[in-house]
Amino acid sequence: MIGRDSRIVIGGVGVAGGFGCGVAALEQALRGGEVRPGRMTLPMPDGPVEIPAFMSDTTPLKDFIPLRTLRRVDHFSRLALLGAHLALADAGLPEAERAGLGVVIASGHGATGITFAFQDSFINDGDICASPTHFANSVHNSAAANISILLGATGPSLTVTQFHLSVPSALLAARQWLLEGRVERVLFGAVDELSRLTGHYWHRQHAHFAGIPSPLHTGAETAVPGEGAAFLLLSRAQDADAPGYCTLDSVTVGRKLPPRPLAPPVGLLVLGADGVPETAARYAAAAAGSRIACYTPLYGSMPPGPAFDIASTALALRSGSVFATPGGSSCDFPATVVPGGTPLGPGPAGILTLDDDDGHALVMLGRIRQPA
Repeated sequence: MIGRDSRIVIGGVGVAGGFGCGVAALEQALRGGEVRPGRMTLPMPDGPVEIPAFMSDTTPLKDFIPLRTLRRVDHFSRLALLGAHLALADAGLPEAERAGLGVVIASGHGATGITFAFQDSFINDGDICASPTHFANSVHNSAAANISILLGATGPSLTVTQFHLSVPSALLAARQWLLEGRVERVLFGAVDELSRLTGHYWHRQHAHFAGIPSPLHTGAETAVPGEGAAFLLLSRAQDADAPGYCTLDSVTVGRKLPPRPLAPPVGLLVLGADGVPETAARYAAAAAGSRIACYTPLYGSMPPGPAFDIASTALALRSGSVFATPGGSSCDFPATVVPGGTPLGPGPAGILTLDDDDGHALVMLGRIRQPA
């Protein structure tokens, strides 16, 4: 068992999204305060249509894995592989120490593109001629399997799906593995792709909006879909000054969020509000009286969003100051949007996530050491 003074440290961050690739690209977006969404073309019976979308480029994966090895790997798993390699590179973990890694993946929808491509091949060609490659890549654990195989990681692997609460639910498992001493390190990640299927669904539900996200408004729908991967290398550390970004202090997942501000109190509350009116009023109520920030306009609305929020907050904790909320002056929440550059202070930071069915999660992060 692990001693009470043990701490879980985020030692590496790997991200890929609409803002670019790598932790430097994320930090640049956080400091710049704006990322323009791209466009996704969808085939429709009446002709192609375009929707705004935060799309992710997996081309940098060739720096870690030969293209020949990737020829049978789908976009969903490529996103996960890219995030995983970026996190390990950011942490500087030698290859010799990767064998015992545990791998935990969170995904809201899984590999929807290849799943429905397999379904199409089954319908069009029959069960005998259905694509085995599509089938292998369609199972939810395919990304975790690809990561474990290509990294040579022999620790346990797990994929957790709980839609918008997928990230905190999976993080509970990763944290428990470390506290129980099952593994020394966990490669934790969240990934989802924006396939033609999910893009079509989004267009049917939100076709009237084509602007810039403004998530801190309770009455407006300004969500823009996104895709990407956010990975964290988690490890146990007895030393409070262990190198890394911050500590992962607690993860709470529950139902029926209290109407009053959350306990324990936090120095900064990072909201997962993404411009969807159904949850905006609940975010506003939960954040009442708090010092808040929101970074979803940089990477879009998607189930892995909380992992990007954790990565963004980890960068803020390491630097010691808050990143400005994109469009933060446009807010009707009964809370204080903290200006960029404001010192974080000694208190912890919380990442709040709400789902569409009264579920909530709060991830608490603490500072490792005072910034130089």
